[in-house]
Amino acid sequence: MNRQLARRDLLAGIAITLAVPARGHDHKAAPAAPPARDPLATQFGGAFSLLDHTGKRVTDVDFRGRFMLVYFGFSRCADTCPVDLPVIAQALDALGPAADRIAPLFISVDPANDTPAVMATYVANVHPRLIGLSGSEAEIAATAKAYKVHRRKLTQAHHGHGEYTIDHGSLTYLMGPDGRFLTLLPHKTSPERMAAVLRKYLS
Repeated sequence: MNRQLARRDLLAGIAITLAVPARGHDHKAAPAAPPARDPLATQFGGAFSLLDHTGKRVTDVDFRGRFMLVYFGFSRCADTCPVDLPVIAQALDALGPAADRIAPLFISVDPANDTPAVMATYVANVHPRLIGLSGSEAEIAATAKAYKVHRRKLTQAHHGHGEYTIDHGSLTYLMGPDGRFLTLLPHKTSPERMAAVLRKYLS
C-alpha cells in the first residue's frame, strides 16, 4: 500500500461521510417528512461464508445481534494493517464491557497464505477478541466484492522468486446488528475517534 492508496481511502471516507444526511432537529414550522432511507445502507456488505481462525465455518448470520467491525488485510501486510488493527484493539479496550456487543472481524485478502492456523497466530497478537476470517479464493473474492474492497497482488521479484505483496483497501466498516452497513472509518483514524463513533451507535 502506498500514500496514494491511503489518500484515496481517506478521501473516500470523507466523501461518504459528507454524503450521509445530517440528522438535525426538526423545525416545527415544516411538516414532518418520513425519514429518508440511507442510500449507502445497501452499498456495502452482504452474505459471506468463511473459515474463522479456529477452522470453524461461519457466515454473516452468525453475527446477527452484534455489531460487526470489519477490516480487510493480510497477515504479511507491512504498512496499513499494522497501523489500523492496533487502533481497533485500542478502541475496543476503551469501550470496556460495551465492546462485548461488537464482533471485530479481520478478513484476509490473501487466502493462499492465510490459513486458519496462520490467522490464529496473527490475531492473537493483536487482540484476544479479534476474529480472523479466511477461505477459498472464490469466497474471499465474493466477500471483497460485497464490501467493495480493492485488492491486487503485486509481485516482488527483487525479494526472491514467488514473493508478493497485496495492495488492498484500508477502510474499517461498521455493520449493524441486522448486518446492514452503518458507517465507515478511514485509514489512520485515531483510537479515540473510533471509540467515539462506536459509542454513538452502541448507545
